[in-house]
Amino acid sequence: MTTVEIKELKKEVKRYVDQADERMIKVVYAMFEADQQEDDWINNISEGEKASIQRGLDQLAQGKGIPHEQVKKMHPEWFSK
Repeated sequence: MTTVEIKELKKEVKRYVDQADERMIKVVYAMFEADQQEDDWINNISEGEKASIQRGLDQLAQGKGIPHEQVKKMHPEWFSK
């Protein structure tokens, strides 16, 4: 988004907040609070798990991934309830 688009979006959000009822204000507040939490799941996994995730992301970037539909065909038991 451009700086101008972000400024317009902020104006729109402020307008919504100004018109919001108590329930909506609480919802928006909770969203901002959750965003401020540093207890993200990535902070709760081991360095080995982080390295494994990074290896997977690197492999995807190199085109080495397997499409989801192909995995579903290869391992249907993973997707049944």
